Amino acid sequence: MHAELQLDNQICFRLYTAARLITQAYTPMLTELGITYPQYLVMMVLWEKDCQPVNDIAHRLLLETNTVTPLLQRMEILGIVTRRKGEQDKRQQIVSLTKKGHEMEEKAYKLIPAGMGETLKTCPLQIDDYTQLAGELDTIIETLKNK
Repeated sequence: MHAELQLDNQICFRLYTAARLITQAYTPMLTELGITYPQYLVMMVLWEKDCQPVNDIAHRLLLETNTVTPLLQRMEILGIVTRRKGEQDKRQQIVSLTKKGHEMEEKAYKLIPAGMGETLKTCPLQIDDYTQLAGELDTIIETLKNK
């Protein structure tokens, strides 16, 4: 067997597994909030800046609008966002947080950072290690998104 094809030699497998396990660790906290991990990502984008076009949200998440739109539809049913037509371009959908969506930010702040800190407390990595890792992942993401 070629060493380049061994599972233990694949960075992609490590990234996939870490992402899957991190998402799994978020699940109990997000269940308490009543949202999924992809919906949480959308909420973080809107907590940073409310009232955004669907295209901007999709761009920020490195997703296609046809992936984000069904998420937003479900989030609208949950009562945490609203969608309306753009004022200048009626084809554009503007997404805004509802009162419930704004209130969810404080609940998420109290729940998620502490919860993930507890989950990872036995991990020997320090804050500087996570900062370095984030930068290295950003480099990989930036390289691949332009392909």
